[in-house]
Amino acid sequence: MKFKSLFITASLGAIACFEAGAEEIVPTQEQIDHLGITNPDKLSAASKRALQWPDVGNEWFFEYEVYDLKGDFAYEEGVVRRDPSAIIKHEGKYYCWYTRSTGETQGFGGDVEKEKVFPWDRCDIWYATSEDGLTWKEQGMAVGRGEPGAYDDRSVFTTEIMVWEGKYYLCYQVVKSPYNIRVQEKVALAWADSPDGPWTKSSEPILSPATNGVWKGEEMNRFLVEKKGDFDSHKTHDPCIIPYKGKFYLYYKGEQMGEEITFGGRQIRHGVAIADKPEGPYVKSPYNPISNSGHEICVWPYDGGIASLITTDGPEKNTVQWAPDGINFEIRGVVPGAPHAIGINRTLDSEKAPLAALEWGLTHQYKTYNWQYIRGFKIKQRRDSRARGEAGRK
Repeated sequence: MKFKSLFITASLGAIACFEAGAEEIVPTQEQIDHLGITNPDKLSAASKRALQWPDVGNEWFFEYEVYDLKGDFAYEEGVVRRDPSAIIKHEGKYYCWYTRSTGETQGFGGDVEKEKVFPWDRCDIWYATSEDGLTWKEQGMAVGRGEPGAYDDRSVFTTEIMVWEGKYYLCYQVVKSPYNIRVQEKVALAWADSPDGPWTKSSEPILSPATNGVWKGEEMNRFLVEKKGDFDSHKTHDPCIIPYKGKFYLYYKGEQMGEEITFGGRQIRHGVAIADKPEGPYVKSPYNPISNSGHEICVWPYDGGIASLITTDGPEKNTVQWAPDGINFEIRGVVPGAPHAIGINRTLDSEKAPLAALEWGLTHQYKTYNWQYIRGFKIKQRRDSRARGEAGRK
């Protein structure tokens, strides 16, 4: 298994934003030496940006390894297990919830009323437990699809767990039939007094897409719009609720109607909605979107703020960011890749160090487009760079 390096540098558009000629920059001798600047009187745009990088060391720098799990999380053809939740511990056992379905994915080219359009279509939320975090035993369904006509009758998927004052809360995505290319995806909530259930579902979604986008025509084409609307005018995805500063912050991924491809890839951004109690109501922040990039939500509390792993899409993809207020995120490290759909380990002390929450956890992997399975990951931190056989720093 190979480790993949994560390094602190500037990616395209990632660290703003010195406009050449806007002001004079006079580097110190220490900066000249640290950045290897040849001539401080002839600074390139790259050197000017580097001089404005945040003052961070290698505490946000790590490598990761992905590995197979045992038991029911081992690969099983014919079964989709994906999007693991955070890991919690109860009465000596680790718990995880995840998206589960069977059957091949046909896409939107066939009969959407009968077939499966995505791997996360026609899914329910199941859960599993483990004594050691390596061998997992499937315990059955936690939250299933609703009755025909309900807001969640087509699929329930991509869940996250929160424990608060002795109660357990699962937030997750929902889709109502028919699952066509323009369908909205919303966020719902279920709660229980035990991690083993039974779970009570919210009577309606707790978060929905913005309503200010306008489709063009009747053709089932998500790129034809008269008005794109807010960053989350099409879908609200990947929810995660964090208790923070006496309130509840619901972080989520937004997809926009008429989504474009930019110089950073897909137009995907994150938002947050805030409530006074876990059940809501959740009010979207006026500062949304709070990222201009990202995919699956991976957030954890650190140093009085919230840290976020931004992956896959957008001009600031593959970065680790931190916000002192949970909203205004700044880049702390640049990541050349990361495990997909991280199920973060909430049993770890995330305040111990910037990356302590990522020491080990869960991820998913595509074996094929039809079949995905849950794997483990772990990280290690690097303090220096050495050639093979070279002695370390003294």
